[in-house]
Amino acid sequence: MINKRVLMSSADYFSTSQAINPYYGAQAPDIDRAKAEHAAIKRLFEQAGIVVETTSPPTDSQDGVYTANWALVCGKKAILSRLPETRKTEEAVAKRALEERGFTVLQVPDGQHFSGQGDALAFGGLLFCGRGYRSDEQAQIFAADALGFERIQLQTIPELDTLGNPMMNAVSGWPDSFFYDLDLALAIIKGPSETEGGIIAYCPEAFVAESRETLRRLKGFEKIEVSFEEATKGFACNLVSTGETVIMSNHAPKLKAELEKRGLTVLTPEVTELIKGGGFIRCVSLTLE
Repeated sequence: MINKRVLMSSADYFSTSQAINPYYGAQAPDIDRAKAEHAAIKRLFEQAGIVVETTSPPTDSQDGVYTANWALVCGKKAILSRLPETRKTEEAVAKRALEERGFTVLQVPDGQHFSGQGDALAFGGLLFCGRGYRSDEQAQIFAADALGFERIQLQTIPELDTLGNPMMNAVSGWPDSFFYDLDLALAIIKGPSETEGGIIAYCPEAFVAESRETLRRLKGFEKIEVSFEEATKGFACNLVSTGETVIMSNHAPKLKAELEKRGLTVLTPEVTELIKGGGFIRCVSLTLE
């Protein structure tokens, strides 16, 4: 089983007042509905056999609901994130929550961006790492080495302006992408075992050519391809799987069918408000075990 235990916060202070990724729109989220969505996701996690631990987010961060960005955890070590300025207060909250649970908290080198589990997905001994938007490659190298993973370095496609030039986010000052975190483009479905290679799902069109080739060359496990439409409009890859049950978007019917064809149970909550901040099901949970 993967994702045995996760950490969730709450949607109490969720807002979209500062547009730090391309998914923000003019319409503010309905906070009561966002809270209901968050609670429904938690119930489905527990239904799938996941132990959910909870903590409170900082009152002054609009994105404190997205705990996946707080750290990357393996064993009893946690690599703490370095977040955009609008999310800085989450770092201290994350550090305290992890230390209270007995984790040794490590920090990436000064000056490096690191988006935690949002940009670093463990798959057996491999660590799929995203760079270029919320995480720097040197931070990914540090995390992989500290936790004992083999790093698979990837990069997703940038958001482009009308002239075809990469966009910079006006709030964060960092480069922007509709796949700003890797977990919007790639998902771990089933971890490898002694008898099976495991399964991932990914959207080939979400990656730059070099990274598409990197993923194509990897052998020894199954790769399910996700359409660009389902990845961007349905947030298909931003899911949580135990290896037996998958909690995912209800607007990605092709991926859902592929998972069910492989004998997986698929649970699909309706999420309309949390998505307005550019986060989804994977984003609201940090894997602890």
